[in-house]
Amino acid sequence: MAAAVCLGSGAGVPALIGSAADIVLEIAKGARSAADVLAECKALILAKDPDLNCFTAKTFERAGREAAAIDGLYALGKPLPPLAGVPYAVKNLFDVEGLVTLAGAKINAGNAPASADATIVARMRRAGAVLVGALNMEELAYGFLTENHHYGTTRNPHDRTRGAGGSSGGSAAAVGAGMLPITLGSDTSGSIRVPASLCGVFGLKPTYGRLSRSGTYPFVNSFDHVGPFANSVSGLALSYDAMQGPDAFDPACAQRAVEPVGASLSLPRGIRIGILGGWFHAWADPAARRAVQLAAAALGATEWTELESAEVARAAAYLITGAEGGALHRPRLIEQYEDFGPSSRARLVAGSLIPATWVIQAQRVRQQAYAQAMELFDRFDLLIAAAAPAVAPRIGQETLVINGRSIPTKAGLGVLTQPISCIGLPVCTVPLWPGEGESPAERSLPVGVQLIGAPWREDLCLAAARTLEQAGIAEIRPPP
Repeated sequence: MAAAVCLGSGAGVPALIGSAADIVLEIAKGARSAADVLAECKALILAKDPDLNCFTAKTFERAGREAAAIDGLYALGKPLPPLAGVPYAVKNLFDVEGLVTLAGAKINAGNAPASADATIVARMRRAGAVLVGALNMEELAYGFLTENHHYGTTRNPHDRTRGAGGSSGGSAAAVGAGMLPITLGSDTSGSIRVPASLCGVFGLKPTYGRLSRSGTYPFVNSFDHVGPFANSVSGLALSYDAMQGPDAFDPACAQRAVEPVGASLSLPRGIRIGILGGWFHAWADPAARRAVQLAAAALGATEWTELESAEVARAAAYLITGAEGGALHRPRLIEQYEDFGPSSRARLVAGSLIPATWVIQAQRVRQQAYAQAMELFDRFDLLIAAAAPAVAPRIGQETLVINGRSIPTKAGLGVLTQPISCIGLPVCTVPLWPGEGESPAERSLPVGVQLIGAPWREDLCLAAARTLEQAGIAEIRPPP
């Protein structure tokens, strides 16, 4: 096969990787080989990652074998799998055979390497995707910054002085920088949606229990989700379809049927879309509000509504997260306290001391919030809200000021995602560029918008995202 001409950025390095759909099509037509695509991807990673710190491990040898297998199928004239030759990488809390599953933590560095891939990594492999590495994250997935005490800070590809968000910061930044068309991350309280918003990429947090978590390092079983980032909506859909399916090793996912979405990325007529006000408007700054307005106008949404329990749902999420996370890590906190990062250990110790009665009440609040959300979905098919309260903060910035109110950055970045995590709804985050902010730098940064569906309606979330993408409202922009 002939290698395709790449957009140049000097020294033979391409500027951006293509979309997953384009890569699959080019390989199927013989315009490129999987080896060509892998070589391009490797060049991008070697050129860009030293400045961004997205990767904690590179699996180029494995990637070479997987790419060669795809080219072998093509040479024999055999059918190609749906993600044939598409390079991707995973947050380092996914088991990858032969790698130690770090979950961003020094305490895991001495563990034995994983003996097998996580369920959805194995499914990506069977779909023909090519794994190139593991990605940096917030320690133990507890935080929204990816300012990792042990493995360094991941920087925002659109402004190196700013953060990538977290906890899946490496996953979002790698796509935002143009190194990869797809990455995998996890979302407990907003860890896909916040970094997708700050790095200007598409992200999908499926319904709780939709995708298997088997073979991933846990944080909060009640809230943990896994899902993809991508540089296109079709990339989200292709990877989501590849990863679907029941898994007896994850009780939350044991009975879920496969419901492909890749062939149905168009919104049905008469869809009812509401704009979330109240909490979601109060904690969105002018840039985030402008992004919501742009998305709503493009989707024809005019009616405002409220999830009245949003504030208490966020509080419940904090309590449950702290209690479950603290209980999970309590034995090692006692034995290896100094091996935890200062921020993580302080919050985990505090969480381990939360009274059981508080957790029980938080679970009641969670049920009430879910019931209120279901009442909203009697009136609407989709809901719109900002994914982060503001553009990416500067690295080391301790507070955010949102409409005159100051909140800690580490906690405040999840103010708009935690109420939705608490009740497990599916969300597609789309990147918008509202051009609002106090400085020229801020006006050039993205803000994501959450497209929130009823349980198991990922198809509508993705279809709305595709509508915004086709309209040019939601888009990936090359980093400077």
